[in-house]
Amino acid sequence: MLIFPAIDLYDGKAVRLYKGDYANMTVYSDDPLSVARDFEAAGATWIHMVDLEGARDGTTPNLPTVTKIAKETNLRVEIGGGIRSMDTVKAYIDAGVSRVILGTAAVKDPDFLRAALAAYGDKIAVGVDIKDGKVAIKGWLETAEDDAMTFCEKMQTLGVRTVISTDISKDGAMMGANHELYREMAQRFDLQIVASGGVSSMEDVTRLRALDLYAAIIGKAYYTGVINLKTAIEEAK
Repeated sequence: MLIFPAIDLYDGKAVRLYKGDYANMTVYSDDPLSVARDFEAAGATWIHMVDLEGARDGTTPNLPTVTKIAKETNLRVEIGGGIRSMDTVKAYIDAGVSRVILGTAAVKDPDFLRAALAAYGDKIAVGVDIKDGKVAIKGWLETAEDDAMTFCEKMQTLGVRTVISTDISKDGAMMGANHELYREMAQRFDLQIVASGGVSSMEDVTRLRALDLYAAIIGKAYYTGVINLKTAIEEAK
């Protein structure tokens, strides 16, 4: 299992939200590139990034920061947040991003998802953000009709390879990951599953690795010093 350390971007800064609440934001660094270099020094090979303004507004205000990290480190970058057009997908791929995550657009516009998959294949991932069992969209401010498992089934049928699954109730809360959710997903689907939200101890890392997941995302636990990134990367292997 891989560990993807995370940077959530807002106004060019590295921040974290508590349970997806924009009014409950902590700024951890004014220099996301420096944070990314620390990740690389700890042995990370990937970085997970979310443009929080993009997720809310469907824009790309943090593209320059993402580009800088993609160009000035050896990390493979995956980015999500407000990617709702082929132009935006292309802009990120051209910037050196390795994988683009579609969230709201994958739910609302399956034709766009199909076109993106046809054009970029495995460079397209889908974010499955879960709120009370439903798929959350538009920066977690709304929920779709599909429950998470039905939606994942549809994604697999369409040829999606990688899904980033976040239990919003756990995100940034430091209460542990939703192991039962990921166990069910791992058993039901032939997908590269990335566990996100609540990974807050080495026990979480060990238990998720035992489920044979593709990757787990570590965010707040890194910034608060609860998890040593280098140790987590080695444990995940």
